[in-house]
Amino acid sequence: MSDPLRPRASLRTAVVWEVLKDALDRQAKAAPDGTLDVLDTGGGTGNFAVPVARLGHRVTVVDPSPDALFALERRAAEAGVTDRVRGVQGDAHGLLDVVPTGSYDVVLCHGVLEYVDDPAEGVRNVVGALRAAGTLSLLAAGRNGAVLARAIAGHFGEARRGLSDTEGRWGESDPLPRRFTAEGLTELVSAAGLEVASVHGVRVFADLVPGALVDTEPGALEALLKLELAAAGLPAFHAIATQLHVLARRG
Repeated sequence: MSDPLRPRASLRTAVVWEVLKDALDRQAKAAPDGTLDVLDTGGGTGNFAVPVARLGHRVTVVDPSPDALFALERRAAEAGVTDRVRGVQGDAHGLLDVVPTGSYDVVLCHGVLEYVDDPAEGVRNVVGALRAAGTLSLLAAGRNGAVLARAIAGHFGEARRGLSDTEGRWGESDPLPRRFTAEGLTELVSAAGLEVASVHGVRVFADLVPGALVDTEPGALEALLKLELAAAGLPAFHAIATQLHVLARRG
């Protein structure tokens, strides 16, 4: 994933970034100095962490990959936010062993639950890192979006399997161990003690539109971005989104 502020990459990240930035701005108004402590679990090379740090917030990135954390350090330096970005090696399973409990205003958990052994435990751990009145930004792969993509590609048997598989996988060669429905994600969040503030569908159309059209047709990129943003909050489109974004808060 590229920097969410770059135009082409924003097809994949615009919805998440808009929702997240709004949540950060709202939360910052309640902070004494307007600065938040943000935790990005599985944040890798800083695709969201660095833009968040550019807003003036302090960001801790937890990721199991030393190479990713090295790239994070380099990216933070290039952006001039080294003093506001810190990398820590670890994962969601042992999250509270490497970061203090109840110490963050906002926690990002993007692209993590697909891979952890126990998604419920993963959500409980990231919630455990939140302060009172903290906010969780949770992004995970959508099951039905993958089913639609396989069907459009002509892989009807795989689409049918993905529709009925308990983990939302379409076959043995499926690169993801697990996918979710909007209902499944919100249940995990609620069970961990948070109130769901919003659910958005991410990449509802972007993965289905031919890249050549977006790259060559004048105004197509901007128009598609506007369409993604308009559809993201409509429940009818959650079922076909490639990813699902849940924003939740402590009561």
